[in-house]
Amino acid sequence: MLKELCAGFHVKAFLAELVATLIFVFVGLGSTLSWSGAMPTILQIAFTFGLGIGTMVQAVGHISGAHINPAVTIALLVGARISLVQTFFYVIAQMLGAVVGAALLYEFAPPDIRGGFGVNQPSNNTTSGQALAIEIILTMQLVLCIFASTDSQRTDNIGSPAISIGLSVVLGHLLGIYYTGCSMNPARSFGSALMTGNFEYHWIFWVGPITGAIFACLLYDYVFVPQSISPRERLEILRGNFMQENENEERRKQSVGLNSLYNQSNNKEKM
Repeated sequence: MLKELCAGFHVKAFLAELVATLIFVFVGLGSTLSWSGAMPTILQIAFTFGLGIGTMVQAVGHISGAHINPAVTIALLVGARISLVQTFFYVIAQMLGAVVGAALLYEFAPPDIRGGFGVNQPSNNTTSGQALAIEIILTMQLVLCIFASTDSQRTDNIGSPAISIGLSVVLGHLLGIYYTGCSMNPARSFGSALMTGNFEYHWIFWVGPITGAIFACLLYDYVFVPQSISPRERLEILRGNFMQENENEERRKQSVGLNSLYNQSNNKEKM
């Protein structure tokens, strides 16, 4: 067991996820602060979170795949694109990054401008059930965008994944802010909740995003673009042995999740 854990741990990828999540949470929550008593606008918050994700995808996508979100990592696990061990370390890195990013911002921000510190919770008379449904739907659209924009089997011009994914986050916020403050990311929600000690309704922002991400994975892999992968290959990927065997280069690209598109883009440039 210890050997498998060590084999699935990659320092650069771990640090990339930690740093990317730290910066994303730091700038994202920073956009919710109330400077000089003026409340931030919806566009300001939406584009800050979206640009934050897009920038980090561009910065570390070729290192870790730039998941920056436990829900995305779990969706890739369900889709047999990453191993169980890799999933474990990625989620740990994302949670640590979110906590450090939120803690730094909390320390730097004067108490009188922190406000609610971007804590996700139902608002505008939204019920818990409605909030859960909103988080499921918004995370579904995000993960569908991620799967589609990083699909190595596509031959059409898909443009920039960083821009597409960033705009998907913007889209979610433009609606979701009115209902839940818009999470789509359990780590982002955990960071602000921990700093304020406000965990009321916090379960929504784990169950909703993870459920939506899994739904998106199943929809994409079994309905939109059925994956021709055998149960044995799927099991080997989950165990982390698939890459070591190096049986098939195309399968290798699929197993690394988001990294596949970056590798594909680099190959095209060389041609």
